[in-house]
Amino acid sequence: MSFSLEIKEELETKIDSAKHCQIAEFAAMMAFCGKIKRKSGGQMQLMITTENELVKRKFIELAIKAFEALESQFIVEYEGKNNRVINIFINEQKLIAKILMAIKWCDDSFTKVEPVFVNQRIIQKDCCKRAFIRGAFLAAGSISDPNKSYHYEIVCEYEEDAKSMQDILKFFNLDAKVIQRKHNYVTYIKEGSNITDVINIMGAFVSQMKLYNIMILKGMRNDVNRKVNCETANMNKTIEAAVKQIRDIEYVRDTVGLESLSDGLREVALIRLQNPDMKLKDIGELLNPPVGKSGVNHRLRKISELAEKLREEV
Repeated sequence: MSFSLEIKEELETKIDSAKHCQIAEFAAMMAFCGKIKRKSGGQMQLMITTENELVKRKFIELAIKAFEALESQFIVEYEGKNNRVINIFINEQKLIAKILMAIKWCDDSFTKVEPVFVNQRIIQKDCCKRAFIRGAFLAAGSISDPNKSYHYEIVCEYEEDAKSMQDILKFFNLDAKVIQRKHNYVTYIKEGSNITDVINIMGAFVSQMKLYNIMILKGMRNDVNRKVNCETANMNKTIEAAVKQIRDIEYVRDTVGLESLSDGLREVALIRLQNPDMKLKDIGELLNPPVGKSGVNHRLRKISELAEKLREEV
C-alpha cells in the first residue's frame, strides 16, 4: 500500500463533530469531484465522480451526517475499464437544495445556482480550513513515497483554484507553490517538515508519526554517508601526501643520497620509506627523540623542497 493511500485510509475514518467542519470537508470534495446537472423538466441532479472507493464512502458518510441524507438517496454506478470510475448521484431535490445552500453554490432563495471552488464563509474558522484541506487531499491529492522524496500535491483544474488552495495552505505557514502540469494546475509542497505539518493539519496523526520516523532514519543515514565520505576524502588526501613524500625521498636518495641529509631529516626519511602507510603521529613516536605530528610534517616538507630544487637543476 502506498503512503498516500495509508493517509487517505486514516483520513476516511476522521469525521469532525462540528457540522460546519463536516460541510467544509464536503464542500472540498464537491469542488474537486462534484457537479450539478439539469435534467429534463428542470430538475437538478447532483453527482460526484471518483476512482477511489474511500472517497465514495466518505462523501456519503459526510452527506448523511451534515445534511441528514438517507442511504437510499444515493445512486452509485460504476463504469470504465474494470469499473474504476465511480459515479454517485443524488436526485432528491430537497436534499440537493439543502446541500447547495450549505456549500454556497446557490443563493439563499435557491434561484441562482453557481458552483464555486470555495466560498470564504465556508472556511472562516481555522478548523474549517483544516477540514477543507482534508477533503481536497482525499479528492485530488497525493504524497510521494517519503523513502524516496518529499512531495505533497493537490491537482486542480484551474489556476485560480490552485491559487486559492495555495492561500489556504499558506494560512498555516506552509510553503505551498503552484505549477502548471499539462492541462492542470498543481498546488504542491516539497519541504519535509512542511509535509509533516500538513498531515497533522489534516488530522492523520498516525501517518505523521510514521513520516517523522522515516525522516529521522533518512537523516541518520545521510549523516553516516557524509561522515564516510568525509573520512574517505581525508584518507585519500593522506594517501596522496604519503605517495608524494615517498617519491620525493626516493628522488633525493637516487640523486644525492640520503646521507646528504641532516640526521633528523634522514631518520624521518628512512622511517617513511619503511612504513609507507604509517600516520605522521606514529612516525614521530619512532623518532629519537620523539617529535609531534607537526614536527614530522615539517621535516618531510623540507625533504620535498630539496627534491623540487634538485629536479629544477636537472
